[in-house]
Amino acid sequence: MQNSDQDKKDGKIYVVGNKPVRELLLDDPARVDFVAFRVGRHDKGVEEILELCRVAKVPYRSVSAKDLDFMYRGNHQGVAARCAALSYVPLLTMLETAPDAPLPLIIALDQVQDTGNVGVLARTLYALGGAGLIVCQHQGAYLGAGAVRSSAGALNKLPVAKAGNLAAALKDCANYDYTLYYAQTGEGSLNAYEAELKTPAVLVLGNEEKGVRPGVAKLCHHSLSIPFRREFDSLNVAQAGAVLVSEFSRRMG
Repeated sequence: MQNSDQDKKDGKIYVVGNKPVRELLLDDPARVDFVAFRVGRHDKGVEEILELCRVAKVPYRSVSAKDLDFMYRGNHQGVAARCAALSYVPLLTMLETAPDAPLPLIIALDQVQDTGNVGVLARTLYALGGAGLIVCQHQGAYLGAGAVRSSAGALNKLPVAKAGNLAAALKDCANYDYTLYYAQTGEGSLNAYEAELKTPAVLVLGNEEKGVRPGVAKLCHHSLSIPFRREFDSLNVAQAGAVLVSEFSRRMG
């Protein structure tokens, strides 16, 4: 398969050309973030690719020739697919296998967008025996080479599932008898050091600026907060996640 990892430029991975993109969409569509094709192109090859995108619910967009050249400087044939640097697992497969992990805890990221944060969280979760990671298909961090580097390779070892609709994914988790927690600061949350922490569980961590969306939070059974011993604004999502995962791990003995 013809592809290019433009790591020196922007850490993004592109598969280009009619046949390679079509094969990728047939073999591993979950790995594709989106497909870009040259504006004005209308032919059988691109129509086949777009139909595969529609079937697999992969986003696609028309872009200028200049934008395509920016993505990939070689012969892209007017089509390019931006890909993750890992293969995803089906959510239901993760839910079936997670109880057997050393720490039966899944982290779900609600539109966390910084690749460094995702990488650090994956590194912590894997090291402490966590069961997997759920990321949003839309408005989430791009899991390219940079994210894998920041995870020290953990993203290639930890099961990762991609959710087109995080709320629906959490409903699936609840149906599999997972206890759902989300992290937040302020009143109404349980002290993470004193609360009863049940497993198997899902811990939802929110966007760096907005936190967990209300529609996602209302699906969770409990909210957790980290008690501070000094007046301080907040921890970033990777730091807070590491503290909470460590507390779950400590309770496992």
